[in-house]
Parts: sequence; C-alpha cells; structure tokens
Amino acid sequence: MNAVFLDWATMGPGLDTSGLHALLPDLKIFDVTEDHEVAARIQNTQFVFTNKIRLTDKLLEHCSGLRFVGLTATGTDNVDLVAAKRHGVAVCNIRAYCNQSVAEHVFACLLNLTHSIRQYTRDVRAGEWQKSEDFCLLTHPVRELSAMTLGIVGYGELGKAVANTGASFGMDVIVSARPGSRDIKDGRVSFDELLTRSDVISLHCPLNNDTRKLIGADELAKMKHDAILINTARGGLVDSAALAAALRDGEIAAAAVDVLPEEPPVHGDPLLDYAGDNLIVTPHIAWATNEARQAAIDELTANIAAYLEGGERNRVV
Repeated sequence: MNAVFLDWATMGPGLDTSGLHALLPDLKIFDVTEDHEVAARIQNTQFVFTNKIRLTDKLLEHCSGLRFVGLTATGTDNVDLVAAKRHGVAVCNIRAYCNQSVAEHVFACLLNLTHSIRQYTRDVRAGEWQKSEDFCLLTHPVRELSAMTLGIVGYGELGKAVANTGASFGMDVIVSARPGSRDIKDGRVSFDELLTRSDVISLHCPLNNDTRKLIGADELAKMKHDAILINTARGGLVDSAALAAALRDGEIAAAAVDVLPEEPPVHGDPLLDYAGDNLIVTPHIAWATNEARQAAIDELTANIAAYLEGGERNRVV
C-alpha cells in the first residue's frame, strides 16, 4: 500500500514514526510539498497524511486509488469533505491530543502578564533592584488569578481543559453561549455578559462565517479596562488592528495571541508592529509540546490501524 505524508516539517523534529512505518512500510515522508507538487505525490497513493495541505475536489477526482486521508489536526477545513465522501475517501482527524499543551500555554502567558514577569526581569537586568531602598521592587502590578473571572468562548476539549486549569487556580469560570444565540442553557452566559464580566477571556472556538472577527472594536470596548484577552484558537477570530488600538489606548490591559489571520504572516500584521509589554505574540506553538506532537502521530497511527481493521475511529467522512 502506497502512502505519503505531505508536510512532515509542520510536526517538528524528534518524533517516533516507527508505528506508522510498521503499518505502512512503503510510507514516503516529505518535509514540504508545494502546491504544484501535491497532485503528482498523491495520484497513485492509497493513504495520504497531512497537517495543513489543501485537498480539493479537483485533486481528489484524479486519485481513483485514494482510500484514506489522515489529518494530524482536529480542524478539517483544508479537506473538501463533500468531495471526499463523493469519491469514497475516508477522512479522519485527531482529537484531544494537545489539551494539556494548550492549557499550559494559556496559563504561561496569563501568569507572565498578571505577574509582570517580563517587566521585572528587565528591571533587574537594568540594575533597578540593586538600587532599591527596600528588599523587594514593587514597580509593576502583580495580580492573583484566584481573584479573577475566566471567560471561555468555545467549550470543546480545549476550552474545557483551560476552564479546569483556571478552576484549579481558584478562578471563577464562566462559559459563553454560542455568540449570537438566544438559546442560553447549561449554566452558560450570553456572549455580551461574558465580555463585561470576565477579567480574562480565552478563545477556543472554530473560525467560520459566524465567528470571523468575533472580537472587534465593539467587543473590546465592552470588556473591562483591566481585562486580558488570550487567543490560541484561530487568528481570524480577532480584528488585529482593533486589538492593537485597544492595547495602545488602555481599553483593555493586555493580550496574548498564538495565532494570526495569515500564517506565516508574510504580509505583516498590526500586532507584529505593536511594541508594548502588554502583548505577547507567539508563532502558533500552543499545541506543540514534544508530548503533544508525539500524541498527534500516535493518534494518526491509531486511526490508520482502526481503518485497516474495518473500524471508524475519528472518522469525519
């Protein structure tokens, strides 16, 4: 059985692929596949694995032997699922592989911002502590998480993991109903109420037509002036220019973003130009601990094994 992994470089170094090769000894792994190379690499292949490569109807219709597409991500928006079903191609994603990684990243950023770690480190290196008249230096605010309300937007696996971590810090956790929905149940609050009540808002919802620029100028204006926004979901959920302006003008206290609307951001972004200490920008690595990346490969391997045995583990098509 022919098999290809099209964009292995997206998974990072140091991963064990022995399980994959045991199932599919003829697996070919390509670090990078350019758009013009995709068709040739999948044309005579039964199994295709990818993280972010787009598989369109046009590509799939020329792959009569293709049986299985395995994604190393939860999102499936890079595959035409309707076309896959029409062509008889099974598609599997992976789930719950990076919950701990994302939750730790959210709170690494949050603690950095609430405890002014970057500012105090800079002050010590500049000799400010050495000149202090007291045993400590208290020139930047330090806030305790247990006194804060954490608002979760998107209550899937990742949202629940972040909510549970917040609760372990003693935070009051509230969860948004689907934005724009009038059907509020299960103890959730409206999106507008979450905006006004939360000291910290953490985004974990998918990007679609209903959530694109979910956080814009109007939403930022409703947030507390000392609130913190964290986005580890999708860059398109937040209006970058509006967020940069809100941070600059003190409309909210701080933000941490791990995602941008364009990745990599080769055409720039207002948040990349922002220089204040109240913004943390990381390059889409919240999911990427060594353990989570290996879990992704292990989940892919389990999906393949199930398929070969006639099962439907993590099937989306």
